[in-house]
Amino acid sequence: MAADGARRPMAIVVMGTSGVGKTTAAKGIAAALDWPFAEADEFHPKANIAKMSSGIPLTDEDRWPWLRAIRDWIDARAEEGKDVVVTCSALKRRYRDLLREARADLRFVFLTADPALVAQRIGTRSGHFMPPELLRSQLADLEPLEPGEPGVAVGVDAPPEAVVRRAIEALGLTGKG
Repeated sequence: MAADGARRPMAIVVMGTSGVGKTTAAKGIAAALDWPFAEADEFHPKANIAKMSSGIPLTDEDRWPWLRAIRDWIDARAEEGKDVVVTCSALKRRYRDLLREARADLRFVFLTADPALVAQRIGTRSGHFMPPELLRSQLADLEPLEPGEPGVAVGVDAPPEAVVRRAIEALGLTGKG
């Protein structure tokens, strides 16, 4: 709730390492709730994409402008009164803390999977700038949601529709239809 007692718009951040299905799950959640969707990769500066495409992990300094851009997008939608769904790896607590600065009721959906399954998924996808070699650095950086962080962990060991349903139910929301 906002200070005036009004409901703040909600922002769902679908998080996890590359290859867990963030985009698929986030699009499914957005469609089920009839909320706008944004893909965090589209907020990366060209220098970040070039770095990752070359197999070079991003540093915190590389990530801060990207995370601020996502936070600012959430803020802009919240000012319009819109609930939203956005993907973002949000691997570290301090990244999530920055996203929580948004003026929205921000909740995380942490997608979890066996690293072997994730590696297999990354190895078979095409057209993505994130090379499989960077999964190891993401797993090393990953700080799972901690007690007190607003969000839920959802396993991706099921078809996408089931993952979406699990996420919506775990958040205590109801989809359309």
